[in-house]
Amino acid sequence: MSTRLSVDFPKLNLCSWSGLCPFCSIVAVINNSFYIIRLQGEYDKPFYVAFNQKMKYTKKDIFGRRESAMDIRRAQEKDMDGINSLLCQVLMVHHNGRPDLFKGNAKKYTDEELKMLFGDDTKPIFVGVDEEENVLGYAFCVFQQHIGSNILTDIKTLYIDDLCVDEARRGEHIGKKLYEYVINFAKSQGCYNVTLNVWACNEGAKKFYENCGLVPQKFGMEKIL
Repeated sequence: MSTRLSVDFPKLNLCSWSGLCPFCSIVAVINNSFYIIRLQGEYDKPFYVAFNQKMKYTKKDIFGRRESAMDIRRAQEKDMDGINSLLCQVLMVHHNGRPDLFKGNAKKYTDEELKMLFGDDTKPIFVGVDEEENVLGYAFCVFQQHIGSNILTDIKTLYIDDLCVDEARRGEHIGKKLYEYVINFAKSQGCYNVTLNVWACNEGAKKFYENCGLVPQKFGMEKIL
């Protein structure tokens, strides 16, 4: 059902939302509810708006999820179930993007391999956990350094082998916090740079890392025969 309301622009309790053009739509608070309203008329005069009762939004829809309260620490054996769940999520993204390369029902690590990694300081794993110690995301890292190479310098690199956020908790800046934690950790360890690889089929991850400020270092290319 649509209703046409005569609205005096200065008196309307307005909120801003960057996803909307201010000359086309506004977000209004009417009776403590949020509505997206399509404007009609000149913005500097009283005008009519097309108001659709079905276009009702919650505060979460308008402003997004709040940032999660999260502690970041080294992974422990008690985190294994949460990490395994996220590893499966990552695998399915890769399997759906390249089923010719990635198996659908498999584990990247056995439980024994994970236990060994938890205590390996050359391959630190960090987890973001909530107040109940639920794993919200992880970052698998590896120290790399080419000592005595004929052509490569001996810079110290921290390679991010895998970074994942629980798909149910996306939009809470968990990935950005994990990434920034890894960057600060790498600096504290005297690393020259942080590197990672992104599969071309994973556009979401590519955009995320670009937004974090990463730039291409090299390209992997293929020709399927």
